[in-house]
Amino acid sequence: MTAASDRPPRRLLLVHAHPDDESIVNGATMARYAAEGVLVTLVTCTLGEGGEVIPPGLARLTADRDDTLGEHRIGELTAAMRAVGVADFRFLGGPGRYRDSGMMGVADNEHPGCFWQADVDEAAGHLVAVVREVRPQVLVAYDERGGYGHPDHIQAHRVALRAYELAADPAYRPELGGAWRIAKVYYNRMPRSVIERALKETAQAAAFPGTAAVGDIPGVVDDGAVTAVVDGTAYAGAKAAAMRAHETQITVAGNHFALSNDLGQPLLATEYYQLVHGEPGGPLPETDLFAGVAG
Repeated sequence: MTAASDRPPRRLLLVHAHPDDESIVNGATMARYAAEGVLVTLVTCTLGEGGEVIPPGLARLTADRDDTLGEHRIGELTAAMRAVGVADFRFLGGPGRYRDSGMMGVADNEHPGCFWQADVDEAAGHLVAVVREVRPQVLVAYDERGGYGHPDHIQAHRVALRAYELAADPAYRPELGGAWRIAKVYYNRMPRSVIERALKETAQAAAFPGTAAVGDIPGVVDDGAVTAVVDGTAYAGAKAAAMRAHETQITVAGNHFALSNDLGQPLLATEYYQLVHGEPGGPLPETDLFAGVAG
């Protein structure tokens, strides 16, 4: 029998659209696995230059003024990753390679340098380089709607799944390293019953002027679609600290938070996933994204 210390290290890759997405969606998962010795790699596809800014004192950063929000958000992401213990975080193709596309239907969608306009295969090539270097067994990505329809989230889904395919093809760009097959791919999910209950608690807390609706929450699915539940309650504080680090985008109040719309949402430390490629490692729902992974 192989001793645990002799097994290859577990390696987790997460792909997100903008700085702050990772902390909101996967902050507790990242903190838990980093604490357990997993090699966690985050790839963020844009700097989030098109975001709104919450603190009035930082309003000058926005795209219609100094247009320096992207650079500022690199610092926020650095602080957030320090909070969850993740040392390996990168921007797809390098910082600023792809610009924030803004919400669907706005003029920023047509900017030639925005992520929405990027060639999927070209962008996926940058991610293949990361995959073949890091050789993760598990990939976490958005679903085909990007969770809620944001163009950068949809494009991040396309790029992540294309890289998953290309990285395993030995004929694809061998100069990037040997082919690597990721064992399991998960989508970020939120069980409907969980978010409905949690939103009621947020409304009762009255920490913000209003409360988000279920339709505002990315990745909501019927409970039966969830195939993995990661208990990160021991890392709730780390997740909250990571979210607070994104001060231009998030306001945290106790167990609740709001984005620039000031609509409260629950800050949940248990995070949910759906396995879409690979085999489950035991009864569903799994409690470990690496269940059944040999190495």
